[in-house]
Amino acid sequence: MKDALLILELIIAVGLVASILIQAKGTGLDSSFGGGGEFYRSKRGVERVVVYATIALTIAFAILSIVLLAS
Repeated sequence: MKDALLILELIIAVGLVASILIQAKGTGLDSSFGGGGEFYRSKRGVERVVVYATIALTIAFAILSIVLLAS
């Protein structure tokens, strides 16, 4: 059972990293150092889905980590 949870956590971790990298694609280093805030742009379509997927993966990863820590 613990092996299955570890594999699931690994899959979630890879998905989380991928979703974070997809969000940062095309922004360059300007936003990393405080730049890039010249205009406001709302999130639409796929961007919104990626943001919600990142939040869900983060919550799943945290819960699974706590479950694995307790077992």
